[in-house]
This record gives sequence, structure tokens and C-alpha cells, in this order.
Amino acid sequence: MYEPIRTKSVHSTMAGAPSDFPHRSREEELDIQLAGHLAALLAVTDELRATAPSADLDTAAERLAVQVARLRGGRKPARSTSPDRTPDRTPDRTLDRTSGPAALHGRAHALAGRALVVAASRADTAAAILAAERMDAHAAAQAEAQELTGVG
Repeated sequence: MYEPIRTKSVHSTMAGAPSDFPHRSREEELDIQLAGHLAALLAVTDELRATAPSADLDTAAERLAVQVARLRGGRKPARSTSPDRTPDRTPDRTLDRTSGPAALHGRAHALAGRALVVAASRADTAAAILAAERMDAHAAAQAEAQELTGVG
């Protein structure tokens, strides 16, 4: 009824057979994923620092950079080169709700949530605590922005 397979499988199923490509363990994959989420959160944090500087964001950025470097074997993450720049004040930018501080806090909250899930899966307490703290901070900032604008 079925035609037999005539070619050798490209997937090695034999135990102990050498492979032509490197394999990573689950822990290594989780490290890579967690570092990626934290690096993305760091990028959004740097963007927030550029629009609304604060000591809390500065501290958070430094802590995120330390965690990303730890997960990447000591390699420092790429950072924004100008955290001290003033925000754009063009009319289009102020009316655009997808790029304002509230939207950035929303993105940061989502990224911190993803990092928290991976950190919990990996059993990385330090990263999980940092991600949870950032989620709380960004949720509070979103709530404050909604109170100020009356939207919600």
C-alpha cells in the first residue's frame, strides 16, 4: 500500500552516531532565549531612559545589562549610544500612541513577562526576580499614565 523509503534519512536516529552539526542542551537554549528577552527589555529601557530619564530606569538598565552579560558568558549587550538625548517633539510623534512612553512601558511589561516565564522555566532566581520587579514597575507606570490622561 505504501512505497518503501529508498533513501537514507537526513535525521540521524542511531544512538552514538556522530552528527555534522552542533546540538545545544535545553539549558543552553533557555539561556539564549532568556538573554534575548532581557536584551530586548534593556533596549526598551534605554529608549524609555532617553524619553524620560529616572534613577529607577538607570538602575534597572544596569541590572539588566549585568544579567545579559552573565547569560552570554561575559559578553556585554549592545546599548543605546545616546541615553541623554532629548525626546523628539514633532507633532506626529506626540500624537502617535504607539511610540510614546505608555506604549514603551507596555512593550517593556510584555518583554519582562516573557523573561519571567523563561527564567522560571530555567530556575534562574536572579533573572526571575529582576523580571518580576520590572513587570511591576512598568505596570505601575502604565497605570499612572492612564490616570494622568483619563484613558482607561
